[in-house]
Amino acid sequence: MRHAQPNGRGLHNTLTEIPLHTNSSQNDIRCHVTKRKISGGTRSDVGRACRDAFLGIAKTCTKLGITFWDYLGSRLMITDHADVPYLPEVVARRCALA
Repeated sequence: MRHAQPNGRGLHNTLTEIPLHTNSSQNDIRCHVTKRKISGGTRSDVGRACRDAFLGIAKTCTKLGITFWDYLGSRLMITDHADVPYLPEVVARRCALA
């Protein structure tokens, strides 16, 4: 293993820096698939729609650097939560800056 990297870094350190996959679309649905496999699915179409919506919002918040629980607390108007703007506003603002 010492010969794997000329700079002295082991092969393990190099492999942990490489993502398991590089397809961002696959990464976007990975949480959906994992949740479905663990739970065995949902009991109704409404349950599936709710699960998919919340996982989608959570993934979008992560990509935007927003804490999901702060976003949810802001939408539900819970006191002591950060005032987080609506996600479409955040996306539009970031697109305008890019």
